[in-house]
Amino acid sequence: MSMILSASVVRVRDGLPLSASTDYEQNVGVQDCQKYFKTIAKRLSQLPDRCTLHAGLYNLNFISSLGVSYMMLCTENYPSVLAFCFLDELQKEFITTYNMMKTNTAVRPYCFIEFDNFIQRTKQRYNNPRSLSTKINLADMQTEIRLRPPYQISLSELGSANGYPHVPLPEYKGTGKISTAPHQRLEPVTLSGIVSFLLSLLCGALNLIRGFHAIESLLQNDREDLSYVIAFFLGTAACLYQVGSSSYKSE
Repeated sequence: MSMILSASVVRVRDGLPLSASTDYEQNVGVQDCQKYFKTIAKRLSQLPDRCTLHAGLYNLNFISSLGVSYMMLCTENYPSVLAFCFLDELQKEFITTYNMMKTNTAVRPYCFIEFDNFIQRTKQRYNNPRSLSTKINLADMQTEIRLRPPYQISLSELGSANGYPHVPLPEYKGTGKISTAPHQRLEPVTLSGIVSFLLSLLCGALNLIRGFHAIESLLQNDREDLSYVIAFFLGTAACLYQVGSSSYKSE
């Protein structure tokens, strides 16, 4: 039988659960999917705003908007268009009921648990499609899903949920989201670094000038030792290398 099993509302930035349905089944498959709920909730900020996870006999769908994500678990044969219509209805009601200030400043889990009443009523309606009101425009949702299908999350991306090695989340093309990368911070250049840079540059220039003078002297006087010329140019190269090293560190 195709049906919605559970739903929850989660804050995107930190995965804090704001509200959830409380009467989901307790079989092993559903319990595993609840683990996926928690794993995905921690990575919502890295994921596109509309996703689907196929997990055996169940599907996990969610949409995110204005810093809040609406997640639902249903059987694998539940129509995708109805699933996202259900989530869209939760989203509209939640935005109407609670302002962003309340959701952004919430500190304890399930602080909007009273929203469960609306989740339950909506879930009952969607579990009996014949009783759905004509206000639901399935054609619009079908068109939206066709033009912008939900991103399909693979189980391997969830890594720690079932003991798999962690796999970094990829870049999602066409979703307006960019995969995360290690943050690089530029450190300010210290005074000692500036002085070291200038002195190295000056020494390199002096060694280069003295090297050219040594070449002229060598051409005019055959007794001039070639090793002096080589020493000056080696000194220039060492100074330039030091300049490059200090410049790289400052970046």
